[in-house]
Amino acid sequence: MNRVKTNFLDSILYVVSTPIGNLKELSPRAIEVFNEVDLICSEDTRTTSSLLSNFNIKNKVFLSYHEHNEQEQSQKIISLLKEGKKIALTSDAGYPGISDPGAILIKHCIENDIAVSVINGSNAFIPALIGSGLDTSHFYFHGFLSSKYQEKKKEIEELKNKKETMIFYESPHRIEETILLLNEVLGNRKVSIARELTKIHEEYIRGDLDEFKDFDFSSIKGEMVVVVEGNKEIKLLTDEDIISLLEDEISSGSSIKDAVKNVSLNYSLKKNYVYQLANSIKNK
Repeated sequence: MNRVKTNFLDSILYVVSTPIGNLKELSPRAIEVFNEVDLICSEDTRTTSSLLSNFNIKNKVFLSYHEHNEQEQSQKIISLLKEGKKIALTSDAGYPGISDPGAILIKHCIENDIAVSVINGSNAFIPALIGSGLDTSHFYFHGFLSSKYQEKKKEIEELKNKKETMIFYESPHRIEETILLLNEVLGNRKVSIARELTKIHEEYIRGDLDEFKDFDFSSIKGEMVVVVEGNKEIKLLTDEDIISLLEDEISSGSSIKDAVKNVSLNYSLKKNYVYQLANSIKNK
Protein backbone atom coordinates (compact mmCIF):
# COMPACT_ATOMS: atom_id res chain seq x y z
CA MET A 1 0.00 0.00 0.00
CA ASN A 2 1.25 3.48 -0.90
CA ARG A 3 -0.20 6.27 1.24
CA VAL A 4 1.29 9.74 0.77
CA LYS A 5 -0.43 12.76 2.23
CA THR A 6 0.06 15.88 0.15
CA ASN A 7 2.02 18.54 2.00
CA PHE A 8 2.18 21.63 -0.17
CA LEU A 9 5.11 22.97 1.88
CA ASP A 10 7.36 20.01 0.99
CA SER A 11 8.83 18.89 -2.32
CA ILE A 12 6.04 17.99 -4.68
CA LEU A 13 5.29 17.22 -8.31
CA TYR A 14 2.39 19.27 -9.64
CA VAL A 15 0.75 17.77 -12.73
CA VAL A 16 -0.77 20.80 -14.43
CA SER A 17 -3.37 20.74 -17.18
CA THR A 18 -3.03 23.53 -19.76
CA PRO A 19 -5.54 24.96 -22.28
CA ILE A 20 -6.39 22.88 -25.35
CA GLY A 21 -7.08 26.05 -27.33
CA ASN A 22 -8.64 28.94 -25.45
CA LEU A 23 -5.99 30.49 -23.19
CA LYS A 24 -8.67 31.77 -20.80
CA GLU A 25 -9.05 28.20 -19.59
CA LEU A 26 -5.75 28.27 -17.71
CA SER A 27 -7.01 28.26 -14.13
CA PRO A 28 -5.99 30.71 -11.38
CA ARG A 29 -4.71 27.68 -9.44
CA ALA A 30 -2.46 26.67 -12.35
CA ILE A 31 -1.09 30.22 -12.60
CA GLU A 32 -0.38 30.18 -8.87
CA VAL A 33 1.50 26.87 -9.17
CA PHE A 34 3.57 28.03 -12.16
CA ASN A 35 4.62 31.11 -10.18
CA GLU A 36 5.49 29.04 -7.13
CA VAL A 37 7.55 26.13 -8.49
CA ASP A 38 11.33 25.95 -8.86
CA LEU A 39 11.22 24.15 -12.20
CA ILE A 40 8.73 23.53 -15.02
CA CYS A 41 9.00 20.33 -17.04
CA SER A 42 7.24 20.64 -20.37
CA GLU A 43 6.80 18.79 -23.64
CA ASP A 44 7.91 21.81 -25.66
CA THR A 45 9.54 24.53 -23.55
CA ARG A 46 8.88 27.16 -26.23
CA THR A 47 5.14 26.41 -26.24
CA THR A 48 4.92 26.54 -22.44
CA SER A 49 7.05 29.69 -22.23
CA SER A 50 4.78 31.39 -24.76
CA LEU A 51 1.68 30.35 -22.80
CA LEU A 52 3.05 31.63 -19.50
CA SER A 53 4.15 34.95 -20.98
CA ASN A 54 0.46 35.68 -21.62
CA PHE A 55 0.01 35.60 -17.85
CA ASN A 56 3.16 37.61 -17.13
CA ILE A 57 4.98 34.55 -15.78
CA LYS A 58 8.59 35.00 -16.85
CA ASN A 59 12.14 33.94 -16.05
CA LYS A 60 11.18 30.41 -15.04
CA VAL A 61 13.57 27.48 -15.27
CA PHE A 62 12.42 24.92 -17.85
CA LEU A 63 13.34 21.30 -18.47
CA SER A 64 12.33 19.51 -21.68
CA TYR A 65 10.33 16.36 -20.94
CA HIS A 66 8.87 14.44 -23.89
CA GLU A 67 8.26 10.92 -25.19
CA HIS A 68 11.84 10.49 -26.41
CA ASN A 69 13.56 11.31 -23.10
CA GLU A 70 10.98 10.33 -20.45
CA GLN A 71 13.05 7.66 -18.73
CA GLU A 72 16.27 9.69 -18.59
CA GLN A 73 14.61 12.94 -17.51
CA SER A 74 12.41 11.18 -14.94
CA GLN A 75 15.49 10.11 -12.98
CA LYS A 76 16.86 13.65 -13.05
CA ILE A 77 13.52 15.07 -11.87
CA ILE A 78 13.22 12.52 -9.07
CA SER A 79 16.68 13.55 -7.82
CA LEU A 80 15.65 17.21 -7.80
CA LEU A 81 12.43 16.40 -5.94
CA LYS A 82 14.42 14.49 -3.33
CA GLU A 83 16.51 17.63 -2.86
CA GLY A 84 13.33 19.46 -1.86
CA LYS A 85 12.39 21.12 -5.14
CA LYS A 86 8.83 21.88 -6.20
CA ILE A 87 8.29 20.98 -9.82
CA ALA A 88 5.45 21.40 -12.31
CA LEU A 89 4.90 18.89 -15.10
CA THR A 90 2.87 20.10 -18.07
CA SER A 91 2.24 19.18 -21.70
CA ASP A 92 1.49 21.28 -24.77
CA ALA A 93 -2.26 20.97 -24.21
CA GLY A 94 -4.54 19.17 -21.77
CA TYR A 95 -3.41 16.77 -19.07
CA PRO A 96 0.07 15.21 -18.95
CA GLY A 97 -0.30 11.44 -18.96
CA ILE A 98 -3.43 11.42 -21.16
CA SER A 99 -2.14 10.60 -24.67
CA ASP A 100 0.87 12.72 -23.69
CA PRO A 101 4.11 12.09 -21.73
CA GLY A 102 3.88 12.08 -17.94
CA ALA A 103 2.75 8.66 -16.76
CA ILE A 104 6.31 7.38 -16.32
CA LEU A 105 7.36 10.29 -14.09
CA ILE A 106 4.20 10.04 -11.99
CA LYS A 107 4.81 6.30 -11.51
CA HIS A 108 8.40 6.95 -10.38
CA CYS A 109 7.22 9.61 -7.91
CA ILE A 110 4.73 7.20 -6.38
CA GLU A 111 7.41 4.51 -6.10
CA ASN A 112 9.62 7.03 -4.23
CA ASP A 113 6.84 8.28 -1.91
CA ILE A 114 6.96 11.74 -3.49
CA ALA A 115 3.71 13.69 -3.34
CA VAL A 116 1.87 14.19 -6.63
CA SER A 117 -0.88 16.79 -6.93
CA VAL A 118 -3.00 17.14 -10.09
CA ILE A 119 -4.13 20.66 -10.98
CA ASN A 120 -7.44 20.51 -12.83
CA GLY A 121 -7.94 22.18 -16.16
CA SER A 122 -8.73 21.69 -19.81
CA ASN A 123 -9.36 18.30 -21.35
CA ALA A 124 -10.55 17.33 -24.83
CA PHE A 125 -12.42 14.05 -24.43
CA ILE A 126 -14.87 15.06 -21.66
CA PRO A 127 -16.29 18.08 -23.58
CA ALA A 128 -16.42 15.95 -26.74
CA LEU A 129 -18.34 13.22 -24.93
CA ILE A 130 -20.81 15.58 -23.29
CA GLY A 131 -21.35 17.50 -26.52
CA SER A 132 -21.83 14.34 -28.58
CA GLY A 133 -25.36 13.66 -27.41
CA LEU A 134 -24.44 9.99 -26.86
CA ASP A 135 -24.73 8.01 -23.62
CA THR A 136 -22.51 9.49 -20.91
CA SER A 137 -23.44 7.13 -18.06
CA HIS A 138 -20.70 4.67 -19.02
CA PHE A 139 -17.85 5.36 -21.43
CA TYR A 140 -14.49 4.00 -22.54
CA PHE A 141 -11.57 6.28 -23.45
CA HIS A 142 -9.13 4.67 -25.88
CA GLY A 143 -7.04 7.62 -27.03
CA PHE A 144 -5.14 7.28 -30.31
CA LEU A 145 -5.59 4.16 -32.42
CA SER A 146 -2.54 2.72 -34.16
CA SER A 147 -1.34 4.59 -37.24
CA LYS A 148 -0.85 1.22 -39.00
CA TYR A 149 -3.96 0.04 -40.86
CA GLN A 150 -3.98 -3.64 -39.86
CA GLU A 151 -3.14 -2.90 -36.22
CA LYS A 152 -5.84 -0.26 -36.12
CA LYS A 153 -8.38 -2.68 -37.57
CA LYS A 154 -7.46 -5.30 -34.97
CA GLU A 155 -7.86 -2.73 -32.15
CA ILE A 156 -11.33 -1.79 -33.37
CA GLU A 157 -12.34 -5.45 -33.75
CA GLU A 158 -11.38 -6.02 -30.12
CA LEU A 159 -13.67 -3.15 -29.11
CA LYS A 160 -16.72 -3.98 -31.21
CA ASN A 161 -18.64 -5.66 -28.38
CA LYS A 162 -18.13 -2.88 -25.84
CA LYS A 163 -21.47 -1.54 -24.61
CA GLU A 164 -19.92 1.71 -23.41
CA THR A 165 -19.66 4.85 -25.53
CA MET A 166 -16.15 4.85 -27.01
CA ILE A 167 -13.83 7.85 -27.34
CA PHE A 168 -10.84 8.18 -29.67
CA TYR A 169 -8.34 10.92 -30.50
CA GLU A 170 -7.46 11.37 -34.15
CA SER A 171 -5.41 13.61 -36.40
CA PRO A 172 -6.74 15.26 -39.59
CA HIS A 173 -4.62 13.19 -41.99
CA ARG A 174 -5.94 9.90 -40.54
CA ILE A 175 -9.55 10.80 -39.77
CA GLU A 176 -11.03 9.50 -43.05
CA GLU A 177 -9.35 6.10 -42.78
CA THR A 178 -10.38 5.76 -39.14
CA ILE A 179 -14.04 6.69 -39.66
CA LEU A 180 -14.42 4.37 -42.65
CA LEU A 181 -12.73 1.55 -40.74
CA LEU A 182 -15.00 2.11 -37.73
CA ASN A 183 -17.96 1.81 -40.09
CA GLU A 184 -16.59 -1.36 -41.68
CA VAL A 185 -15.91 -3.13 -38.38
CA LEU A 186 -18.64 -1.77 -36.11
CA GLY A 187 -21.43 -1.30 -38.62
CA ASN A 188 -23.69 1.74 -38.70
CA ARG A 189 -23.62 3.46 -35.32
CA LYS A 190 -24.13 6.99 -34.08
CA VAL A 191 -20.94 9.04 -34.06
CA SER A 192 -19.79 12.55 -33.22
CA ILE A 193 -16.60 14.23 -34.40
CA ALA A 194 -15.55 17.19 -32.26
CA ARG A 195 -12.77 19.40 -33.58
CA GLU A 196 -10.96 22.58 -32.60
CA LEU A 197 -12.54 22.44 -29.13
CA THR A 198 -12.60 25.77 -27.26
CA LYS A 199 -11.20 27.57 -30.35
CA ILE A 200 -12.92 29.98 -32.70
CA HIS A 201 -13.61 27.23 -35.28
CA GLU A 202 -15.02 24.72 -32.76
CA GLU A 203 -17.36 22.29 -34.48
CA TYR A 204 -19.38 19.14 -33.74
CA ILE A 205 -20.30 16.88 -36.65
CA ARG A 206 -22.93 14.38 -35.49
CA GLY A 207 -24.58 11.60 -37.45
CA ASP A 208 -24.33 7.91 -38.33
CA LEU A 209 -21.18 6.21 -39.56
CA ASP A 210 -22.93 5.36 -42.85
CA GLU A 211 -23.40 9.07 -43.53
CA PHE A 212 -19.64 9.61 -43.59
CA LYS A 213 -19.07 7.31 -46.58
CA ASP A 214 -19.49 10.28 -48.92
CA PHE A 215 -18.25 12.97 -46.55
CA ASP A 216 -15.62 15.47 -47.68
CA PHE A 217 -12.97 14.93 -45.02
CA SER A 218 -10.75 17.59 -46.57
CA SER A 219 -13.22 20.13 -45.18
CA ILE A 220 -12.22 19.47 -41.58
CA LYS A 221 -8.89 20.41 -40.01
CA GLY A 222 -7.31 20.34 -36.57
CA GLU A 223 -7.08 17.72 -33.83
CA MET A 224 -10.28 15.72 -33.38
CA VAL A 225 -12.13 13.63 -30.83
CA VAL A 226 -14.30 10.84 -32.22
CA VAL A 227 -17.13 9.62 -29.98
CA VAL A 228 -18.86 6.40 -31.08
CA GLU A 229 -21.99 4.71 -29.78
CA GLY A 230 -21.42 1.45 -27.90
CA ASN A 231 -22.83 -1.91 -29.00
CA LYS A 232 -26.53 -1.81 -28.13
CA GLU A 233 -27.26 -5.29 -29.48
CA ILE A 234 -25.37 -7.27 -26.84
CA LYS A 235 -27.69 -9.10 -24.48
CA LEU A 236 -26.88 -9.75 -20.83
CA LEU A 237 -25.15 -13.13 -20.79
CA THR A 238 -26.11 -15.73 -18.18
CA ASP A 239 -23.54 -18.12 -16.68
CA GLU A 240 -24.98 -20.83 -18.92
CA ASP A 241 -24.42 -18.61 -21.98
CA ILE A 242 -20.79 -17.99 -21.01
CA ILE A 243 -20.14 -21.70 -20.36
CA SER A 244 -21.66 -22.50 -23.76
CA LEU A 245 -19.35 -19.97 -25.43
CA LEU A 246 -16.36 -21.49 -23.63
CA GLU A 247 -17.35 -24.97 -24.74
CA ASP A 248 -17.66 -23.77 -28.33
CA GLU A 249 -14.15 -22.31 -28.15
CA ILE A 250 -12.71 -25.50 -26.65
CA SER A 251 -14.47 -27.73 -29.20
CA SER A 252 -12.88 -25.57 -31.91
CA GLY A 253 -9.44 -26.47 -30.60
CA SER A 254 -8.71 -23.68 -28.11
CA SER A 255 -7.09 -24.43 -24.79
CA ILE A 256 -9.07 -23.44 -21.69
CA LYS A 257 -6.68 -20.52 -21.20
CA ASP A 258 -7.24 -19.27 -24.76
CA ALA A 259 -10.98 -19.89 -24.52
CA VAL A 260 -11.18 -17.73 -21.38
CA LYS A 261 -9.11 -15.02 -23.06
CA ASN A 262 -11.24 -15.01 -26.22
CA VAL A 263 -14.62 -15.03 -24.49
CA SER A 264 -13.54 -12.33 -22.02
CA LEU A 265 -12.26 -10.12 -24.82
CA ASN A 266 -15.09 -10.69 -27.31
CA TYR A 267 -17.87 -10.09 -24.79
CA SER A 268 -16.22 -7.50 -22.51
CA LEU A 269 -16.37 -9.82 -19.50
CA LYS A 270 -14.11 -9.91 -16.45
CA LYS A 271 -11.43 -12.51 -17.10
CA ASN A 272 -11.32 -13.81 -13.52
CA TYR A 273 -15.08 -14.47 -13.53
CA VAL A 274 -14.94 -16.30 -16.87
CA TYR A 275 -12.04 -18.37 -15.54
CA GLN A 276 -14.14 -19.42 -12.53
CA LEU A 277 -16.84 -20.65 -14.91
CA ALA A 278 -14.20 -22.42 -17.00
CA ASN A 279 -13.23 -24.40 -13.90
CA SER A 280 -16.70 -25.91 -13.85
CA ILE A 281 -16.00 -27.33 -17.33
CA LYS A 282 -12.67 -28.79 -16.19
CA ASN A 283 -14.37 -30.42 -13.18
CA LYS A 284 -17.08 -32.14 -15.23
